[in-house]
Amino acid sequence: MKKTKWIWIWAAIGLVLGIIIFWPSNRGNKEAILEASAVEEVVDTTEQQQIHYKYGIPDENFIIEEGIVGKNENLSLILSKYKVSPAKIHEISQRCKDIFDVRSIRRGQNYTLFLAQDSLRTPEFFIYEKNALEYVVIDFKETADVYVGKKDIVTKEKTANIIINSNLWNAMVDAQADPMLAVTLSDIYAWSIDFYGIAKGDSVRVLYEQSYVEDKPLQDFNVKAAIFTNSGKDFYAIPFEQNEKLAYFDEEGNSLQKTFLKAPLKYSRISSGFSNNRFHPVLKRYRAHHGVDYAAPTGTEVHTIGDGVVVKKAYQANGGGNYVTIKHNSVYTTTYMHLSKFAKGIQPGKRVKQGDVIGYVGSTGLATGPHLDFRVYKNGTPINPLKMSSTPKEPISPENMPRFIQTRDSLVKILKQTL
Repeated sequence: MKKTKWIWIWAAIGLVLGIIIFWPSNRGNKEAILEASAVEEVVDTTEQQQIHYKYGIPDENFIIEEGIVGKNENLSLILSKYKVSPAKIHEISQRCKDIFDVRSIRRGQNYTLFLAQDSLRTPEFFIYEKNALEYVVIDFKETADVYVGKKDIVTKEKTANIIINSNLWNAMVDAQADPMLAVTLSDIYAWSIDFYGIAKGDSVRVLYEQSYVEDKPLQDFNVKAAIFTNSGKDFYAIPFEQNEKLAYFDEEGNSLQKTFLKAPLKYSRISSGFSNNRFHPVLKRYRAHHGVDYAAPTGTEVHTIGDGVVVKKAYQANGGGNYVTIKHNSVYTTTYMHLSKFAKGIQPGKRVKQGDVIGYVGSTGLATGPHLDFRVYKNGTPINPLKMSSTPKEPISPENMPRFIQTRDSLVKILKQTL
């Protein structure tokens, strides 16, 4: 019994000694583990830090100041506010010559200055936004480096189903679509749809891509497919690449491009049609009007409806005012009257391409207001421009037809889902 008692006493003493001996070591290991964790946490936090860039420049070490070019402001006036010396401004202007003309800085455009984080707030970079996409960077180093940058573009695919009650432009606004899409559509359908004869109830379904910069939409559209219903007839527009050239075709593979455009203006309204007995608003008597009048603001661009040669550029005081006549081939000739002025370079003998600007809408000659009097002659005889026939360009070739049909069907399926 006495022996057992001593065994328990020595066991207790051994246990106490063990705790005393080994406790500091365990504590040290625990502290080491905690320290390692702390190190790991610091490393992880550092790795997760992201550097923010503005115009391709890390902006965390700068004071950023933004502004808008004011009335009569130029580069010199802007930089002088930040105590940039006239000599330095002159040096920058000289270095910009081959890249950017500093005299082209326009009122209303955005600019940004990157300033040093010191008491002097010394300019380090100056950025001028030329447009929504491009910007010019001036790096204020000894060499005054200058270069042009571009913002990142994001493309979004969209669909729209537009019902027309007045005109295509207003219909786009009513449908909360970008109205500039109407201009793109008018270019695509320029050979097949008269946009001045659009009626209430016409519609257009369109699948398109629009570009965005910094979540702001650009007026840059890529129409992937469209169906325009005009007076009960569907006009398809399917893009397809053939012979290394992208063009639009109808559902049967016929090219939308034709020998002649439907109209010489992109947007206006018909104020007077072709007639053999029209009451003249100036002469106050009935006489033939062998053309179509398009009412449009003074200065609106007038385009030739087809390739040809300028055969006449003249002025007629008691008639058409400033006018241009173009011979397209051995059969067709067109005349554009009441122009406010002629386009640069338009002279007899000048060759023009379909869509070239030849002049601008005006009210010269016998006219009550700005408009274009457009006339078409077939073998020397005036014909109604609105009833003029035009030959399509090259259709889809037989070898490309299977691929075209596959493309057409997939795009039309998406379009019809917008109904």
